[in-house]
Amino acid sequence: MGHITSKDAYKNLEERINWFTQGAPPTESLYRILQVLFTEQEAKLVALLPVRPFTAKKAAKIWNTSEGKAEALLENLCQKALLVDSFYHGARQFVMPPPMAGFIEFALMRTRGDIDQKFLSELYYQYMNVEEDFVKDLFFATETHLGRVYVQEPILTNENTIHILDYERASHIIEEETYIGLGTCYCRHKMLHASQLCEMNAPLDVCLTLGNVARSLAENGQHARLIDKKEALDVLERSYDANLVQIGENVRESPAFICNCCGCCCEALQAARKFSPMQPVATTNYIPNILKECSGCGKCEKVCPVLAISMTNSSKDKKVAQVDNEVCLGCGVCVRVCPSKAIELIRREIQVITPVNSTHRFVLQAIEKGTLQNLIFDNQAFANHRAMAAVLGVILKLPPLKQMMASKQFKSIYLDRLLASKR
Repeated sequence: MGHITSKDAYKNLEERINWFTQGAPPTESLYRILQVLFTEQEAKLVALLPVRPFTAKKAAKIWNTSEGKAEALLENLCQKALLVDSFYHGARQFVMPPPMAGFIEFALMRTRGDIDQKFLSELYYQYMNVEEDFVKDLFFATETHLGRVYVQEPILTNENTIHILDYERASHIIEEETYIGLGTCYCRHKMLHASQLCEMNAPLDVCLTLGNVARSLAENGQHARLIDKKEALDVLERSYDANLVQIGENVRESPAFICNCCGCCCEALQAARKFSPMQPVATTNYIPNILKECSGCGKCEKVCPVLAISMTNSSKDKKVAQVDNEVCLGCGVCVRVCPSKAIELIRREIQVITPVNSTHRFVLQAIEKGTLQNLIFDNQAFANHRAMAAVLGVILKLPPLKQMMASKQFKSIYLDRLLASKR
């Protein structure tokens, strides 16, 4: 690898991270964060790894070392939650998670002594709560969002229940999962270390990871604890009771996480407040409707996580709740706290479209951000046939405008012909 200086090592790692559709704008704060999470040697090695999943044999070839030594290095990175592993046809594969939801959060999902979590939290606070570039890029750089809100199921009426789809239910997602992990809420853990206490005094142990991510985090370094479906549903109930908002990966099938969020600590909800009326996450398909029974008590205004409710004077010279539909997430927390049952949820007129799976979301975001080529080409090498087929399969099902954008970024005669034949 030649003589790479410390500065070059972390610069190369930053460039490797920004090969993702979701990246991390380079600032002095980011470099200091990377120095806490990665040793200089780890930064050098990870900067060379592919974006797509790879085996220890592949890493050994890239690093010019033995497969055994590569496996040990990869194992150590998994223990630190800087990589996650999976098994495909019995073969162990590794991949670097994106910054968020990914290695940034994983570092604070349990108490650990190998890094200074207070110092790291202060750096995170500077990077995400003071500086704006990362948050703007994460939540507003693409039309397709990283996360989406789940409606609070206990407050749905019988009429609502008829229309709600399975993938709109957090409970259904939990029931369908093989692996469920429970960890510490990264957001509130960070704010606690940064001397910014949660205004709601919300519980910390409510962060749910799902599927292979949960298994990897639990088996490597115990960043999460594997739990059964009953305990996971209990976590949901505790979160409902604490008036927290459920935000999961913005996909219909096999989301990787469900966070239980408060408006004072969660980066997404903070972004909703700070950059209103822009939406940082996909809303539910519901919107609250204020009924004439509103007593004007103001409890809904106080509990709204994104400040979408205000109390205004009615024609009868009394205060009543008013909802800003442009800002509202449709979470249903306001319905839950209303003592006079004067708020109901109704379906939005325009339904929210949710990507099918992670590949669908990645492709949409890459097209919108102009980085589709990064999903197709990796370290100047053509992606494997399975990955290519998945990406092309999504593109062929997109609307014509998105297909045209994809074709320009891919710059492929082959893709042009596929699209033409489809028409």
